[in-house]
Amino acid sequence: MVEKLPLICASDFAAKTLSYFCIFEYIIKTTTPMLTAIHPKLPMRNKTITIRYYTEKLGFKIFGSHDYPDYLMVEKDNIQIHFFLFADLDPEQNYGQVYLRVNQIDNYYQTLLDHKVSIHPNGLLEKKPWGQQEFSLLDPDSNLLTFGEAI
Repeated sequence: MVEKLPLICASDFAAKTLSYFCIFEYIIKTTTPMLTAIHPKLPMRNKTITIRYYTEKLGFKIFGSHDYPDYLMVEKDNIQIHFFLFADLDPEQNYGQVYLRVNQIDNYYQTLLDHKVSIHPNGLLEKKPWGQQEFSLLDPDSNLLTFGEAI
């Protein structure tokens, strides 16, 4: 007799009888390493300025319980962005970029405008030919943040 594994399968049949598909699914989920999240790391010149911008302008919160002098983590909803101190960073030579998917992009865009966040002149909210509605901004260190939502 086959011992039932702690697994919930989608169909009633599979819930009653452990099918080959469920066995395969169980093995994959429990033995195969999988990526679960990504947290970009961007340079910052001044931690205080970065904290102020991301919390007061963009609505992020500080993440983590330790205050490391050369490192910062912020989060909003399910998104985390990490920062490392790079005091000698030349913002004109910074190519840090992050693409953030959002829902209700129109509302978030308006919220940023209401908070006097500068939108990149070439990154105003618009529909793109690749099926996204996007806008972009530069943070105080010239990290490019592009926000997008599927149309």
